[in-house]
Amino acid sequence: MSDVLVTAVAPRPTAVVPAVTTWAAFPRVWKGLLDQVWDELRAAGITRGCPNVMLYLDDVPHVEVGVLFSQPVPLAEPVVLSELPGGRVAMTVHRGPYATLGEAHDAVQSWCVAHGLPLAGPRWEIYGSHRDDPAELETTVYYLLTGPRE
Repeated sequence: MSDVLVTAVAPRPTAVVPAVTTWAAFPRVWKGLLDQVWDELRAAGITRGCPNVMLYLDDVPHVEVGVLFSQPVPLAEPVVLSELPGGRVAMTVHRGPYATLGEAHDAVQSWCVAHGLPLAGPRWEIYGSHRDDPAELETTVYYLLTGPRE
């Protein structure tokens, strides 16, 4: 895993299915939500080029599962346009299997505590291109920050 960095990001448009779930149920439901988004995009003639994203708005969790997307095409509910937050973030790049992605979240949270940077709540993942070898997967993890600057 790379080091944790603090940077500013602009809001980024997404096409998502918003949901309220539990952490226990989320591993079983996210794929179905993402499939709904891709079904809509394929119906509009879009088959690739949109990285998958998962936005966790809080600890309930309220989530938005979908893709980075900015093309003007009609979408049918439950797929809606949304956006990833903009602002100051702490982020890292996780390289490896999704099963160890929690390590990246732990690293960012621990780093923020050690540096006195309060988390705003929303956090998200942007997934890199598919790779057959799990060791080659790359996921960028972002945490929106609040409070005073370093």
